[in-house]
Formats: sequence, C-alpha cells, structure tokens
Amino acid sequence: MLDRKSFDVIMAVHEMSGGCGAALTQRDICEETGFSLGTVNACVKGLRADGILSDANIITDRGYAVLEDYRVRRAVFIAAGFGSRMVPVTLSTPKPLVVVNGRRIIDTVLDALVAQDIRDVHIVRGYLSEQFDALLQKYPFVKFIENDSYSEANNISSALLASHLLERAYICEADLLLSNPKIITKYQYQSNILGMMKERTDDWCFNIRNGYITEEVVGGVNQYQEVGITYLDEKDGRSAGEDLKKAYAMPGGKELFWEQIFFKVFKGKYKIAVRECKESDIVEIDTFSELKSIDKSYDI
Repeated sequence: MLDRKSFDVIMAVHEMSGGCGAALTQRDICEETGFSLGTVNACVKGLRADGILSDANIITDRGYAVLEDYRVRRAVFIAAGFGSRMVPVTLSTPKPLVVVNGRRIIDTVLDALVAQDIRDVHIVRGYLSEQFDALLQKYPFVKFIENDSYSEANNISSALLASHLLERAYICEADLLLSNPKIITKYQYQSNILGMMKERTDDWCFNIRNGYITEEVVGGVNQYQEVGITYLDEKDGRSAGEDLKKAYAMPGGKELFWEQIFFKVFKGKYKIAVRECKESDIVEIDTFSELKSIDKSYDI
C-alpha cells in the first residue's frame, strides 16, 4: 500500500513522462506536484528502495505492477433522464447526445476514457434510448443498461441498475462538457468526487473536513461545488452497491439522488475525498440558455 504523497509522486512521473520512460529530475516532480523538494526527495528515496522507481526516476515494471492495485476498471454513465431544462433541444435528442461546438457532450468524457485505456464502459439509458446506439459506431465497446423507470424515480434508479459495476469505477453524469481530458486518469488512490472551488454557488456543494466530504448541501460561500464525476474504490464500490438497494427500498427512496447514500442515508459510513478541478476543466450544461452561451449556433 502506497502512502498518498508517494502515489502522487508516481502519478506525476507517469503523467510527465507520458508513459514513455523519460527520465525526470526531482525538481521536475516538485513543479508538477507542488510538493517541497524535501518531500519529493524522501518519497523518491523510498520508491527507489522499493524498486518502484529507477535511479533515473523512471517507473519500473515492478512500479507499474504496484499501480495495478489502483487502476480504474470501468466507467458508468448515468444518462437516462429527460433534461427538461434543456428544452427545446432535448425534445428530439437525449441531453448527452446534444452536439456542442461540433461534438456530442458525452464524447468529451468517452474520448478521455479511451485515452486512458478504460474501455469497460456502461451507459444507463432511458429517454430516447435507441438514439444512444449511434455511439457504437465510434465506441463499439460501450454496453447499455436499460432504465425503463427513469421517469418515475430520480437518478438513484439508474445507479441501482449499475450497482454491480461500481467497484473501482468512475460514475459519471452524462451531461458534462470536458475541456481538460486529464481529469480522467488511469489510476486513482481513493474514493473521491470531483469539485471546483466557488466563491459563491447556488448549486450542490460540499462541506469538507481535512480533505474529506462531511456533508452535501445546496448553496454556499467559498465551497467546493459538486461536479458529477465520482470514483469509488473496491471497498466503497461494493458497499455502495448494497446500500443503493437498501436506500431505494426505503420510504422516499425513489426521490433520492444517488450520491445521497453517502452523505444523507448512510452518513458517516464512507470516507470520500474531494478531488479538485478548475472551472476551465469541465462545464455542466444545465439549461438551454447556458447551451446558447457556449455554442452560438443555438442562439437563433
């Protein structure tokens, strides 16, 4: 088991070398991680002693074998809903398939997954489900899960249908326009949810203690606004699969958003970190007016 700083050092080496084995200095690693030179030197020393890094700071075969314990296995997209706030465009097209500046919204995340060799991809679909078949031309590995009750329950119904697929998995909302594909990485250290720091927000956001999410609330000041990409490690993914079933069966369970199992229904059971991103990395298009502001072709 790697400690967090050592994992971040290895990830910095992996990202900067592009997986091609380029030698890096400790100062290169400092710039990438933001760690002090003393911290990087201590991590590198330990990683070399364990045979994970070579003397030239190249990840060894043993290092990549160790990283397999942190490799993301799959991705699940929650894509069944109607997208009522995007009317009129969603009257004929599911929101994830809406084209923005020449590219389908969902493609921005799918392409990032492909770049990281994550091809075990499942899309939970419902509204105008047959239109998602068009994705198979570009992404023949995609598998579909049918949600026939998408209009009768909140997105917990979609997560429930994929409850057996949540271990070491990204769970993604399907309406995220990704501009920084590095948000999707091949390896993850622990369970986390993407969040961007906002001076003020009226959206879903997190209360944080020591880097971990303690509560999910609506609106706040100087808060991490929730972004719809979650990663669950093996243990949490297995537990979440069981807890989704329990939560759905509870009174009012169908009205839950699926992430509320962590911070409302089974509050205190999970230890989930916030993974920080920037506003420039990703956009969730919620309304037709937001779509028009991003793609002027809709402003007619």
